[in-house]
Amino acid sequence: MSPKGRDILKSMVGAVEPARPEAPNAPPPHRPSGAVKAMNLSLGRLGEEAAAAKALRESLASGDKVLEIDPAVVEMSFIRDRIPVDKDPEFERLKQSIQESGQQVPILVRPDPVKAGHYQAAYGHRRLRAAAEIGVPVRAVVRKLTDEELILAQGQENGPRVDLSFIERALFARRMDEHGFSRDMIAQALATDKPETSRLLQVAQTIDPEIILTIGPAPKVGRPRWLAFAEKFRETGGRKKVQAAIAGAAFHALESNSRFDVIWKALEEKGTPQRVEQTLRTQSGGTLASVSRSGKSFRITVKSAAFSEFLARRLAGLAAEFEEENEGK
Repeated sequence: MSPKGRDILKSMVGAVEPARPEAPNAPPPHRPSGAVKAMNLSLGRLGEEAAAAKALRESLASGDKVLEIDPAVVEMSFIRDRIPVDKDPEFERLKQSIQESGQQVPILVRPDPVKAGHYQAAYGHRRLRAAAEIGVPVRAVVRKLTDEELILAQGQENGPRVDLSFIERALFARRMDEHGFSRDMIAQALATDKPETSRLLQVAQTIDPEIILTIGPAPKVGRPRWLAFAEKFRETGGRKKVQAAIAGAAFHALESNSRFDVIWKALEEKGTPQRVEQTLRTQSGGTLASVSRSGKSFRITVKSAAFSEFLARRLAGLAAEFEEENEGK
């Protein structure tokens, strides 16, 4: 660990009150949960920075050079893994960091297989976008990669981190599948096993991609609710309920997790069965009965005593006629 890392760790450890002997039957001591949480978060950031530095050292050791490239000639990966959102505080913090301290970790690109002088990004799309918006060159390692190598590098860069939500991983899996990558390759790129890969594909292949993109990454929604969402979506009328919820005036003003909650509630609502009403009348206009149908229910309310007796006499014959017509069906 670097001297700076040791200093940070020391200061965090010092922020935690040391354990003291406790008197018998004394109440539990106050736990400095805020300090511990801060320490865990800081350790996590140190770990991510250390991993990025290690990757950079390995790239340089293998002969890769870090170049400064105009973001205008670098395209996103041919398979997107993130779902864009309107407001992204983390991205704004990244931009501020690059403006103040420069881009510390280079992105990975490959020469564009079609356009000379252009590149395709394997990972580091947010850093690429940030550099483009700030108006500075993006620092990048250029490496010749096949499609498979690019997807593996893209997936493995995101895999160990927790910033890709379940539905982003699911949509990434679907896009890889549509590009013809095998299940083994998809599982390898996502650093997961085959059962989990099947679950990711099950969700992303059931729900329309347009609906997923409209909801957004929903980072607080995990696998169980998305699986249940897909099951409800498959039910009769599920797609119509979702589309009606999305069409609501306030829907698009909500953040991603809230959008999921609104659609979830819409899917749970039981629709009102359709009612069909009809009045049976004589040629002179007299009312014989009213007929209503709701779902599978069919009700006749007879208004005439004479018509009631007529129906009673005919019911057995109508049942026999129905059976004869439907014989063999």
